[in-house]
Amino acid sequence: MRLNANVERAPAYPFVRLAEQRRAAEAGGVDVVDLSMGEPTDPAPRAVRAALAQDAASLSLCPYPPAEGLLELREAIARWIVRRFGVALEPGREILPTLGAKEPIALMARLFAQPGDTIAVSSPSYPVPERSARASGLAVSAQILTAAKRWLPDPDAVPWEETAIVWVVSPHNPTGAIAPVALLEELADRCRRNGAILALDETYSEFWYEGEPPASGLQLVDRSGVVVFNSLSKRSALAGLRSGFVAGDPQIVGRIKRYRSDIGTTPPVLVQRASIAAWEDDAHVDQARDRYAHKRALLGAAARRIGFEDAGTPAGIFLWLRVPGGDDVRAHERLLERSLLVVPGSYLGAGGEGHLRVALTPTPARIALAAELLQSEGARYSVAP
Repeated sequence: MRLNANVERAPAYPFVRLAEQRRAAEAGGVDVVDLSMGEPTDPAPRAVRAALAQDAASLSLCPYPPAEGLLELREAIARWIVRRFGVALEPGREILPTLGAKEPIALMARLFAQPGDTIAVSSPSYPVPERSARASGLAVSAQILTAAKRWLPDPDAVPWEETAIVWVVSPHNPTGAIAPVALLEELADRCRRNGAILALDETYSEFWYEGEPPASGLQLVDRSGVVVFNSLSKRSALAGLRSGFVAGDPQIVGRIKRYRSDIGTTPPVLVQRASIAAWEDDAHVDQARDRYAHKRALLGAAARRIGFEDAGTPAGIFLWLRVPGGDDVRAHERLLERSLLVVPGSYLGAGGEGHLRVALTPTPARIALAAELLQSEGARYSVAP
């Protein structure tokens, strides 16, 4: 059997490794407080559950969903974009419903690059853009982000001549850094001048705790060559629904739509109809933001008491902690001994070394337990070797 050598050479997906560690600990009788996954536990919005129940009883499940998605869903997403960002998009040309954000993010390297091209990513960061690029046989330029530059990418560090796609995550996973509009404008302009695409993962756009809400690439005056990804997985705690969208340059959106006809990844109609209810309701998002703010304050205070430094910015759904002594893998192991599973920063790229990503997604009760487990060790507890 012939295998894709690029895929075979790739290390295990980091969250697969973490799941294996959790299973091993639980097999030993440990009640693991899982702070590794960005998997929300908030209750699903009532309107979404009502839509699912109603449509499951009445919808025909025989027809294939149209590749472009339901018009009603595209219109609901467009209305949300107007409310949130003050931008009017054409639902028929500039918006495409997707299976969460991961599906179209993974497709980009296959559709918009050629052999010999480079995909520009940041380190640390969400690993899918880099992994999908390597699986496609493309080169990857991983720019190391630093606290000194507020965890933001430097346009001058991009190898423009060979780059096909520049990836930016804002708010950033894992640091929470928010890219200002001026930076997005500069990156978009330089992408256009060099024939590249600016791809913006805005999955965490609804979670900020200070200042103004994060801006979107959809707010740029010139959106040519710009494409934005968002999802209900984090915004509405509907990761199991697998529903998101891609929006922006109609040529890019149209190419994704055309390719999806070959592989059949349009969300089921039942999912799309429930998604309409989610995008139409903003109240549950405000409530979720308040819950995350409380969990952030509680767990962050506990972490600081035992010597961790909050190295991130107040956005997103993670704490980004600097490890005393710098050994993030050892710190991860020591915390697992205390029933706490977190992500070593080095799992998210070389730029993450010396840090831990701590998810705020467990229930408030589990976050409170995590804080107690940290504080119960008090001054005796150390993550140093």
